[in-house]
Amino acid sequence: MSSVPERSDIETSYKWDLESLYASDEDWEDAFEHAQDRITELSAFDGRATEDAETLLETLETFEEVMRLVENVVGYARMRRDEDTRDSDYQALFARAQSLYSEASSAASFLDPEIQDCTREEIENMIDDEPALEAYEHYFDDVLRMKDHTRSAEVEELLADLGEVMGAPSEVYNMLTNADMTFPSVEDPDGEAVEITLNNFTTLQKRQDRDFRREVYEEFYDEWETVRNAVGAAQKNSVKTDVKTARARDYDTAREAALNGPNVPVEVYDTLVETVHDNLDALHRHADLKRQVIDGEDLEMWDLYVPLTETESPEIEYEQACDYVIDAVAPLGEEYQKRLADGLESRWVDVYETRGKQSGAYSGGTYESQPYILMNYQDDVESMYTLAHELGHSLHSEYTSDTQPYVYADYEIFVAEVASTVNETLLTHHLLDTVEDARLRRHILNEYLERFRSTLFRQTMFAEFEQQTHELSEAGEALTAERLDEIYADLKSQYYEPAELDDRIAREWMRIPHFYRAFYVYQYATGISAAVALVEQILDDDDPEAAERYVEFLSRGSRAYPLELLRDAGVDMAEPDAVQAATDVYGEYLDEIESLL
Repeated sequence: MSSVPERSDIETSYKWDLESLYASDEDWEDAFEHAQDRITELSAFDGRATEDAETLLETLETFEEVMRLVENVVGYARMRRDEDTRDSDYQALFARAQSLYSEASSAASFLDPEIQDCTREEIENMIDDEPALEAYEHYFDDVLRMKDHTRSAEVEELLADLGEVMGAPSEVYNMLTNADMTFPSVEDPDGEAVEITLNNFTTLQKRQDRDFRREVYEEFYDEWETVRNAVGAAQKNSVKTDVKTARARDYDTAREAALNGPNVPVEVYDTLVETVHDNLDALHRHADLKRQVIDGEDLEMWDLYVPLTETESPEIEYEQACDYVIDAVAPLGEEYQKRLADGLESRWVDVYETRGKQSGAYSGGTYESQPYILMNYQDDVESMYTLAHELGHSLHSEYTSDTQPYVYADYEIFVAEVASTVNETLLTHHLLDTVEDARLRRHILNEYLERFRSTLFRQTMFAEFEQQTHELSEAGEALTAERLDEIYADLKSQYYEPAELDDRIAREWMRIPHFYRAFYVYQYATGISAAVALVEQILDDDDPEAAERYVEFLSRGSRAYPLELLRDAGVDMAEPDAVQAATDVYGEYLDEIESLL
């Protein structure tokens, strides 16, 4: 039987090195206590942070020291829990860390309101009095522009205190899906029992045997049906939290609140959706090609992941994937390439799926730590691309941490997804330029097309789902599981018009964890659009400074607003051009693979 191993079965070299953050849980406990003491110190500045320039600087420096310490504590606890979400000890550790973060946020809640009580002229005068404050100029601008949506110090403290409670829907969903839910095993064409998991579902949906795909699909979504009431309640309350928090901050909509944080106009969101809708014919063409692969039969929901190739993915072992990715990023310069290679040798990556491990993949770590990447590597082309993606995030963090003060180290997701997708795009160019094996080339081309489909089109569909569910909640309509099914099924029918819809696919929203981060997913679609444009410049011999501009973009963190950072790098996301250009590239790759078919 093909089963998932225990963590103890995995060699140390394939596990991330959390001991470099804290050598032991006892060291973590010491840091936890120290953080509590420092939070008390921060509270002492409440009511006097802006009484003069010297005090303001001392307040900001104390705030940064506290939050850096707290983030280390939270990061370690989260990653220990993610190693095995069944472990109650680390569940408790993470819960304490979350409480500590809420305590720190509450203690710091006075800071923004006190700065906002100052005029810009008063802030400028304090910068003149204390030159060290000059480093905070963009931070001050960001705080002051949010003045109309910041409540009194008392209300801000209350909202901060409620942060842990308001995150409950996401935490419930995470524990339900990663620790409590189990999926059945199905028999593959060779008679071997294969256990379905959150991590391997998509991989199994790419198998060539259509009856096997159908059985996996049905068993997977039937299991979700058993928890629909719990997941529906979690999703409903997550949306309600977004709506009520936005209203508490005097926003008209939750979407406006989410986009105003990174200072992204809602028009960018609307432009993305409109441009993608104008190009749905390209997605429909991709679906029609999949229909050809299954001999012209009706395209069913269990066929959507079927590759446009005659075989399953070639096996790409982890070490080979690392080599491919290292070679692919060469156009970004020797320094970038060496940093990435050194990271892979320094146990940044927790590589393989194990029982109870957090599903999916992410790049984590803190300002003071090395990057940490959670993977559930499956020895296939898709996993290789996921590795390249997460390494893009990690190198972004490395460059930012090395060149920016803590206040600008937490860059926005809007630019983060550019950094990850640039690596994917470079990997595609490199492999198509160097790989001679015809089978692997077809799989590379297919994988990149799937990345376009799932990132540009699918994430935009998710963005529409988010917008509609939040609008309904804002209008007072009940978001039952049945209503959520209806919204999702309607969108699925528009995006995948050539395919046959069934009742099970309406539940797909239940398995999307990103819906618990309000208006997050659209940034994947804008990210791939910007990345495609930037890579075209980086690979253009007539633009020798493009790679340097890009690395500078990585190094700036959040020292400027996202649209400004991208404009300086060479792309304007306020216009539809980048999204349209990305859909055009998608069409070109469809032409290429159609010629091979």
